[in-house]
Amino acid sequence: MNERPVAIITGAAGGIGGETAVCFAERGYDCVLLALPADDLEPVTSRIQKVGGQFLSCLGDLSDLDYAQSAVELCMSTWGRIDVLVNNAAWREITTMRKIELSSWETTLRVCLTAPAFLSRWCAEHMEPRGRGVIINVSSIQSQMAAGISPAYVAAKGALDSLTYELATLYGPSGIRALSVNPGAIDTAMGKDIAADQQSTADQIRRVSEDMIPLRRWAQPREIAQTIVMLASDEASYLTGTSITVDGGWKQQCSPYSIKHLQIPDEFPTE
Repeated sequence: MNERPVAIITGAAGGIGGETAVCFAERGYDCVLLALPADDLEPVTSRIQKVGGQFLSCLGDLSDLDYAQSAVELCMSTWGRIDVLVNNAAWREITTMRKIELSSWETTLRVCLTAPAFLSRWCAEHMEPRGRGVIINVSSIQSQMAAGISPAYVAAKGALDSLTYELATLYGPSGIRALSVNPGAIDTAMGKDIAADQQSTADQIRRVSEDMIPLRRWAQPREIAQTIVMLASDEASYLTGTSITVDGGWKQQCSPYSIKHLQIPDEFPTE
């Protein structure tokens, strides 16, 4: 068995997944990286190697559950242990319930919900004999805040939070913790895919969203990754069966700062 702990991360080519893999490597983990065949893992793997970590690259489509299961089997045959699973990969289409195609709906749920569910099951089968392990599902504040433009994604993230509570209840007696992390606006490729490839619209959407965030900015992927790694550590040993919101305060406040400025300009300046 590998002496170093091992983390499996899906959607590991960039954004939150890539930074999470690097953060785990910096903490002494080896990493199994799941990504799409077209993704370039080299920027992530080179950073893992620089901090002395090892990695396995597993390229495939998470809508194919045989591929997902084979990644778990490769991890076990190579290193003989799984300490952490991070279900981070996601897929979505910007559309409405009026127009979404069944194929798009089913692909979204398969990548965002079904694959995490069965990856959790297959990893837990190897965690249970050791009496420890952590499963972290990367959800979204959209699990509770709908925008009307991505119905399958919102439904999947809501279900992913509920799945987290189910996993925590089932596997807790075996020493396995399960948590979901709910990011807000993150400076990633997916975070920018909401404007139909129109840069001016994307910029406007960003300004409007930042006007709703108390910290007045989008998060960087590493800020979410550091939260994930902390939750996987013994520093969070009594945390399970709950969702951790990492959104700069967005979800808990109700009006844009531009409106607050109109109401009390001296306390809420425009800049």
